[in-house]
Amino acid sequence: MKEEKKQPIELPENAFRELKEGEEYKPIMSPDKVYPEVNAWSVTWGIVMAVIFSAAAAYLGLKVGQVFEAAIPIAIIAVSLSGAFKRKNALGENVIIQSIGACSGVIVAGAIFTLPALYILQEKYPDITVNFIEVFLSSLLGGILGILFLIPFRKYFVKDMHGKYPFPEATATTQVLISGEKGGNQAKPLIMAGLIGGLYDFCLSTFGWWSEILTTRVLPFGAAMATKAKMVFSVYTGSAVLGLGFIIGLKYSMIICAGSLFVWFIIVPLLPHLGVDAAIATMEPEQIFTDYARHIGIGGIAMAGLIGIWNSRKIITGALGLAAQELGNKGDNTAVKVERTQQDISMKTVAIGVMFALVLTFLFFYIGVINCWWQALIAFLVVLVIAFLFTTVAANAIAIVGSNPVSGMTLMTLIVASVILVAIGLKGTSGIVAALIIGGVVCTALSMAGGFITDLKVGYWLGTTPAKQETWKFLGTLVSAATVGGVILVMNKTYGFTSGELAAPQANAMAAVIDPLMMGEGAPWALYGIGAALALILNFCKVPSLPFSLGMFIPLQLNTPLVIGGLISWFVGSRSKDEDLNKARVERGTLLASGFIAGGALLGVVSAIMRFAGFEYTCPWKDNFVLMQVIGLVLYLAVIGYLCYASLQAKKDK
Repeated sequence: MKEEKKQPIELPENAFRELKEGEEYKPIMSPDKVYPEVNAWSVTWGIVMAVIFSAAAAYLGLKVGQVFEAAIPIAIIAVSLSGAFKRKNALGENVIIQSIGACSGVIVAGAIFTLPALYILQEKYPDITVNFIEVFLSSLLGGILGILFLIPFRKYFVKDMHGKYPFPEATATTQVLISGEKGGNQAKPLIMAGLIGGLYDFCLSTFGWWSEILTTRVLPFGAAMATKAKMVFSVYTGSAVLGLGFIIGLKYSMIICAGSLFVWFIIVPLLPHLGVDAAIATMEPEQIFTDYARHIGIGGIAMAGLIGIWNSRKIITGALGLAAQELGNKGDNTAVKVERTQQDISMKTVAIGVMFALVLTFLFFYIGVINCWWQALIAFLVVLVIAFLFTTVAANAIAIVGSNPVSGMTLMTLIVASVILVAIGLKGTSGIVAALIIGGVVCTALSMAGGFITDLKVGYWLGTTPAKQETWKFLGTLVSAATVGGVILVMNKTYGFTSGELAAPQANAMAAVIDPLMMGEGAPWALYGIGAALALILNFCKVPSLPFSLGMFIPLQLNTPLVIGGLISWFVGSRSKDEDLNKARVERGTLLASGFIAGGALLGVVSAIMRFAGFEYTCPWKDNFVLMQVIGLVLYLAVIGYLCYASLQAKKDK
């Protein structure tokens, strides 16, 4: 045992490259041995992480429209806990903690992208009712379907495509878990950044001592440009979004921001001169964006989802072939011996689980949402087909770029579902509720599929048992769905989704799409068409159409910080001629950025709870616009400076 302990804990040399003919990948935890994985420690902490990060991610997502992936911060915390309590052979336990806890971010993404739209439209149509059970069950059932639909694809993405996909988030998570086993000191920079970013965002959201958004309107020239030319530039000053930009990196953050700049500096200024609506000339640029321009982004996102399905057609057929082969082999367990690290939940169990989940989904639609069996059946079929087809798109996106395009695919789902529901006579407010619940289930299923493939890849590299990850993922889904449902209710009562204090851009986009469709007012099909055509052109030019389209409908101020974070990542990773040192600096920066995200989001939840409890505070100088802007700029630059300086202090491993 002592000799084994002294052996270096490192990923094999062939972990990230394609395998040669006859070559096998051997994970850190041997397939021939049994390791601690599922026990009271790992399950308890997994549940705790699911609750905490569900609340944090829901707050951040509703506040700024971006949901962070919780896998990395949870992995760091798991490593710190196992070190603090001196647990031996904790690698398998930490994977389970991370896998259960990571349900938080994916369930949140599924819920907040769609379900707050019910509250948004409820203000316009008071007869719309929303309750906790609807929110909870749509998240829960969507999460369960996402898990079950993905399991047949695990071997294809994780094992058969070894080395063909980069899996950026899985790579980072794996390295964090390994560093914990090596006795790495990864938690200190995370905790420090969490405190700095958390307190910064807490003071910003609770006391309002400086401007949340820096804008060119503060200058006389900028104010004139906004009024006359309909041009305005703005930046959200929160640390969490800055950290998110660092992790995304410069390439994709620039593509996202390019979409924003295209809309805000070309489309918005042009619209008043195109004769679309005489009233546009009197609108502020922000209103032009909300009422008109962002529909172009919606069309682009929908087309990007279709392109993704087409590009994934071979993946779907390939993975289904593997699943069918596996299902056929299960009948002869004595003949086929599956090693521990490749043991999935049996295909028979998956098939039964899928049937059970689908029956529950149909009953939920029929009893709780649509009180007509054949309309409920059609709604159910829409969920079944779209969720299954888009599962591979979500997994593929995560495997390649680490970003899940669920919002785009959900928008397309809403458009398709709305057209179908109207055709079968389900429209008005009842149609709105039905379509959004459908969208919530589909969105959560796709979000879960994308997030879960990351967990399974981490387990594959390290050598955990897939069946254990798959089984306990259901518990994390249950806990996260309940937490998210509660947080959405609290946020609605505290801020309200129409007050402007919660951005909820995806949910607002969903509401904007579905309202005219269901009320017989038609939809801005011309704008959707322009966006779709633009996505096709971008795809033809080999430019990722999805992030560009996302940039077109997410407000500019939420995208510009992503570029700033991406620039910081590029800066700290290119200062030295020593590539190993550059890599160490980026890795440290990733930890710091994760701290900003986790700290900002967690203390943001505290701020929301304080306001919900009745805490009121008015900043004495809040009406001094120039002073608020200056303080905001100075403090934002200080946070940027800290992230740069602290990242550059990293030392390469010797």
